[in-house]
Amino acid sequence: MSQLTTILLEWFTPLKQALLFAQISATSIGIVSLLMLYLFAKQLFLPSIQKLVIYFSPTTAGRLSKLLDKFNGRLAIMLCCIVFIGTLELIYPFNNLILSVLRTFGQCAMLIYGGLIFSSIISISGGIYNQLSFAKDVPIQGLIQLVKLVTFIVICVLLVSLMLDKSPAYILSGFGALAAVLLLVFKDTILGFVASIQIAANRLVTHGDWIQMDQYGADGEVEDLGLNIVKVRNWDKTITSIPTYALIAQSFKNWRGMQESGGRRIKRALNIDMHSVRLLEAETVQSLQQHPVLKSYFDKNTEDLSSFTNISVFRRYAEFYLKVHPQLNHGMTLMVRELQPTATGLPIEFYCFSEDQRWIPYEHLQADITDHFLAVLPLFKLYPYQHISGALSTQSGQ
Repeated sequence: MSQLTTILLEWFTPLKQALLFAQISATSIGIVSLLMLYLFAKQLFLPSIQKLVIYFSPTTAGRLSKLLDKFNGRLAIMLCCIVFIGTLELIYPFNNLILSVLRTFGQCAMLIYGGLIFSSIISISGGIYNQLSFAKDVPIQGLIQLVKLVTFIVICVLLVSLMLDKSPAYILSGFGALAAVLLLVFKDTILGFVASIQIAANRLVTHGDWIQMDQYGADGEVEDLGLNIVKVRNWDKTITSIPTYALIAQSFKNWRGMQESGGRRIKRALNIDMHSVRLLEAETVQSLQQHPVLKSYFDKNTEDLSSFTNISVFRRYAEFYLKVHPQLNHGMTLMVRELQPTATGLPIEFYCFSEDQRWIPYEHLQADITDHFLAVLPLFKLYPYQHISGALSTQSGQ
């Protein structure tokens, strides 16, 4: 009989079932007290502390409000477990067997929520770390997941030892025979952990990087860099999951260098029909010099063009056009070159870098430059090589 039951029994002495009423009342008081403690801690006490913390650190703590809410809920249950175990023999009127079962249940709950609280602390610490300036270059998401995994393995060992009433050392002594099985089960986790260390140490990949890994169909930005998998949101809005260790074991392309360089490469070639390549005639030179689109180039170029070919002058004009283009990065490589002639014509490649690295403006700029060069080709008596289509063959026949 508990102490609370003894006290309540004096109140119910006039009744026939005084002991039963005293036991029911004591149990009810114990349960209601735990509920009130939980509500007080969850709804009033812990939120007040949280608001105080956010008040003094609105930027850092304010972004972690969801993690703090989860931590408060777990801590409130932990307090209830401690109070339950501490007051078990004082309040609850049960025999020794039931008390022993309830005590074991309370200890197990306390262990579980102790592990969850530690997991929340790790998550909050990771959230604070991710707000630091260098966190993007050295991600620790894999390390956080590993610490959580080890924590719950330890909790599981302690739970088994508690329920079997054996020392944790006794439980761990039996794991030697299961080492091979555990290595097989956690193979990806072990490989992922080693890969996470190498990725963080060498700064190979971080959140927001644009990576391309064709063997996994990945071409997009890294959304999550975890212990076992890396999530990549592709440009078509699909998500590809890549094993973390694959970033070490296999090759991939990281476009971070392009993003940090201040320019995005434009590399395109126009195939010129080689039958249109010829020496410049006097009439052609005069028409080029007087053309309003090309006049700015010829005003600055006083060379004698009589010995030049039309494709040579076109290359010089194209390079001049790129050098004065306001949307190109002129501090990076910029040239127009002639490639090896092929069966589909003579390739003239323009190679430069745009200042705007965003996808849509980059594509528009690349198209505008190509369109301009295609439009001025006839002025130099040059024509692009194009396979004869059905429409062209019909027109030639007419």
